[in-house]
Amino acid sequence: MTNYKKVVYLDADTIVVKSIEDLFKCAKFCANLKHSERLNSGVMVVEPSETVFNNMMSKVTTLPSYTGGDQGFLNSYYAEFPNAHVFQPDLPEEVRKTRPVPDMERLSTLYNADVGLYMLANKWMVDENELRVIHYTLGPLKPWDWWTSWLLKPVDVWQRVREQLDESLPGTGGGKNPKDELLVKALFLLPLCLVLLCYYRSFLQTRAFCRSSLCDHIRHLYYKIRSNGALAYTGISSSSAGNSIYQFSNDAQSKVPAYLGGVSIFICFMAVLLALALGLSIVPRQVMPWTGLFLMYEWTFTIFFLLFGGFLHLIYLWGKRMATQAASLSSPPDSLAYDSRKAGHRQGSSCDVAAWYYGLGMALLAVAAPSLPCIFGVTALFLRLGLMVAGGLVLASFMTYASEHLAIRSFLRGFEDRDTARARNICF
Repeated sequence: MTNYKKVVYLDADTIVVKSIEDLFKCAKFCANLKHSERLNSGVMVVEPSETVFNNMMSKVTTLPSYTGGDQGFLNSYYAEFPNAHVFQPDLPEEVRKTRPVPDMERLSTLYNADVGLYMLANKWMVDENELRVIHYTLGPLKPWDWWTSWLLKPVDVWQRVREQLDESLPGTGGGKNPKDELLVKALFLLPLCLVLLCYYRSFLQTRAFCRSSLCDHIRHLYYKIRSNGALAYTGISSSSAGNSIYQFSNDAQSKVPAYLGGVSIFICFMAVLLALALGLSIVPRQVMPWTGLFLMYEWTFTIFFLLFGGFLHLIYLWGKRMATQAASLSSPPDSLAYDSRKAGHRQGSSCDVAAWYYGLGMALLAVAAPSLPCIFGVTALFLRLGLMVAGGLVLASFMTYASEHLAIRSFLRGFEDRDTARARNICF
């Protein structure tokens, strides 16, 4: 590259936020010295020289490299770099010509602002308005991944620049990737289709979308208003009047396995982990932050709904099988007495309000937990992570109780429905 006078090298994880023309005033070699007293090769200015290149090639196999790559080799080659003078772009040209040309110069932090240092202090060590180049050095947290926008505040700068990009190729305006457009639409529609398919199958079995429950609630509210708060209408069961907890017989409750609660908690958390892993692997990494977050929630909720909902249905079938086995061992009079008790307890709606309560509760907490830093305006990385962990602990506590309760309820419903053609609950 000796046909160029100067070459400015920038890493792919840097973003230029202000003019860097001053860098062409560097002499032979310029780089930034980091807190580790080593030069960082993310932003460099070099004067192409065949002599220097040949000298480097002769030493590339003998000089050590602490990184195993170019940065480690350059630190060994320019061993005296920490003692170099700071590059002064505002120095008058007349003064510059009177001084000897330095072999190396240190760039100011303005030309290589380290995001890692920003996150430690939650502020830039230099004047933010004078920043020229931001370098996203936090390992795997790169600015093109949608989830880093929700962890690192400086990524907002990258996203703003991305949104202002002109269309260099068809469909690339605003930082869009035309190859992801169709994929994102498919990823948006597929979970909705899966959920609708599950509800449609349940509808074919139940033949009703809990119409009786809705009508009962409307009539209950109507008569309560007419009676000025006194419940004058008595034709509604207790479950339809707002109590979503089924009153199961003592015989059924005594059949619940002692380990069912612990197993359901374990399955619930395994379903969450699997849903999160699949969601992260399905959603494209380089979509816009809001698009990625929405798709992540959509896929995570859908996968968890299918996994844990399937587990609860298996528990329901298990309870039904246990009831059938118990009935086959009991005498006919006992069986008739049990059926009469069960008929009295099976009044009301087939729509399980508790399933909605726990499901919506988990969904709201799952949305709120990672949103706490945004709600409170927290920008520090460790404080953000702390708030997310606190919200996650609340979510985990609620999920522990909900998963245990739902599994026991599913078993009891199956146990008391052994002789009925009652289909799977459409509401879960």
